[in-house]
Amino acid sequence: MNTAPLVLPELLPTLNQFPATDLSAETLPDLRNALENRAAQAFQKAEDFQVTIEQRHIPAPQDDDRTIRLLTIQPQEKSSTPRPVLLHFHGGGHCAGRPEQNTGELCRFAQDLSCLVISPDYRLTPETPFPGGIEDAYATLCWIHDNADTLNIRRDQIAVTGESAGGNLAAAICLLARDRNGPAILFQNLIYPMLDDRTINDEANPSPVAGEFVWTRASNTYAWEILLTPALPGTDDISPYAAPSRASDLSGLPPVIMTIGSLDLFLEEDLLYAQRLIRSGVSVELEIVSGAFHAFDVTETPVAKRTLDKRVTSMKRFFTPSRD
Repeated sequence: MNTAPLVLPELLPTLNQFPATDLSAETLPDLRNALENRAAQAFQKAEDFQVTIEQRHIPAPQDDDRTIRLLTIQPQEKSSTPRPVLLHFHGGGHCAGRPEQNTGELCRFAQDLSCLVISPDYRLTPETPFPGGIEDAYATLCWIHDNADTLNIRRDQIAVTGESAGGNLAAAICLLARDRNGPAILFQNLIYPMLDDRTINDEANPSPVAGEFVWTRASNTYAWEILLTPALPGTDDISPYAAPSRASDLSGLPPVIMTIGSLDLFLEEDLLYAQRLIRSGVSVELEIVSGAFHAFDVTETPVAKRTLDKRVTSMKRFFTPSRD
């Protein structure tokens, strides 16, 4: 079905910013190159903000010599009291991307929320299938909690955010922290999150108007295959820490802020997850952006700006001033 007539008119000219081919082993290098270029361009946006950007390395979750690289961003103005912290995970289908691709948005978060933003360069597929990425994510969460005093952040104000595959990690880390009795998470900001491997199957009955642009069903299938290998997407016994929609119990999770476009392939799975969260007693703030496709908010458009403004406002309600 041709869904171009359903695209918000201001977004139509931006479609050429995205790869026009489905993701596969052959096209993965193209996606990685595209996101590398985007990261280089995005990093230049830091000049528009009064923030300090640094890199640091923390120990990996396994007993080896590997480290996890972190991108950290915080307001230039020193704070006499501990700040909130926002733990961010970048998108890229679990197989591409790095934290710098979101520099502009992360600088905005750090400046407007007066928080420390930390984004790990987690391991990617196919080189490292599940659970490599989520274990890197969880190790970062625990490191933040354990080093709160050194970082000058509040342990009771740690939140998570991520887009697409990063939204998958943000949702999964909330499940993992709950089940391991790990650090408390204040809220989860899920931006068109990749939640359910079963969307690749016809019987999943996704919206007939979703998934034509940017992130297609073919791309989604390949991404899930290389994440879950040797398991097969859509089969039984897929871990909820890989596909959060597989979790049978969603109770006791942090409040959720969720954004999804009406033309995004993930629309149906995200709506179902939001509904299940609400039925489990979890607070959910959901925004469906009409006429928006996957990753629409990386464009320089009015709808992208409005969405980012709403995102900042929603998160600001959770981050309270430090207690003396």
